[in-house]
Amino acid sequence: MKDILNKLSFHKTLSKSEAKKILINISKGDYNNSQVASFLTVFMMRNITLNELEGFKEALLELCLSIDLSDYDTIDLCGTGGDNKDTFNISTLSAFVTAGAGVKVAKHGNYGVSSSCGSSNVMESLGVKFSNDGDYLRKCIEISGICILHAPLFHPAMKHVAPIRKELGLKTFFNMLGPLVNPSFPKNQVVGVFSLELARIYAYLFQKTDKNFSIIHSLDGYDEISLTGGVKIISNNSEKIFFPEDFNLTKLEAKSIKGGDSIKESAKIFIKILKNQGTESQKKVVVANSGLAISTALEVSIDDGINMAKESLDSRNALKAFNTLKKLGE
Repeated sequence: MKDILNKLSFHKTLSKSEAKKILINISKGDYNNSQVASFLTVFMMRNITLNELEGFKEALLELCLSIDLSDYDTIDLCGTGGDNKDTFNISTLSAFVTAGAGVKVAKHGNYGVSSSCGSSNVMESLGVKFSNDGDYLRKCIEISGICILHAPLFHPAMKHVAPIRKELGLKTFFNMLGPLVNPSFPKNQVVGVFSLELARIYAYLFQKTDKNFSIIHSLDGYDEISLTGGVKIISNNSEKIFFPEDFNLTKLEAKSIKGGDSIKESAKIFIKILKNQGTESQKKVVVANSGLAISTALEVSIDDGINMAKESLDSRNALKAFNTLKKLGE
């Protein structure tokens, strides 16, 4: 690791094979915590390259416990986090709204590191069972329309990194990797990223697959459709900036989509919105994100996707998907 850190300190970059090998070595516990922390810090101080991210991705997918959900034509809604916006759990809520609209969802998530309450924090606090048992997860999808893929159960090789990330409490390249390493390899994906540069890297990586995808970056920094201004959306065949009126929705104030200050408060907001008792702003932002997911998976217009998302919330089908999933784990 000393040679690698020396190389990186001279502003050199890693090849794809070097990046892959280093992450495999980290997973084996070949380096001490200080070395790993130093390595992670490098990528907080400079941008990651395409080769580096692709190498890290290949390593994690090679080491993960994969699960075959190909029969269900699933979608994942997962953001990188790391935008420092402290919104409520928009992508996780949108996952249930999407499931409530009849689209099968394989939601990859983890505990929050750079945010106070990640997807797994809120799911765990609300009593959702985490499992990597294939039969159970397939049952979840068949009955509730959604399953939760809690990252640590599928990426055990990363146990050496988790405590270091927690201690650092900052955005690292693992934020960038999360949406790229869903162990079920979903055919459809909506992913929010914290920078335009990362959106371009993601687009390049996804174009090498057979995914239906939509990559989101709000121009004021959010890793989701925030409706606080313009949003860049890159999909299989297009790249366009959308404004709130393009979704037939009105522009929102940033403060109206803030999250809770604790896991308990975040969970409270989560359930309130699922019960269709959230504020108009909360509902609009969830509908916009789940509408795009439905549009991506079913290959329908965004307008149609948004109408289906509204129906999922209004009919409480989204809430039903959540309650059914929770009950299956009891």
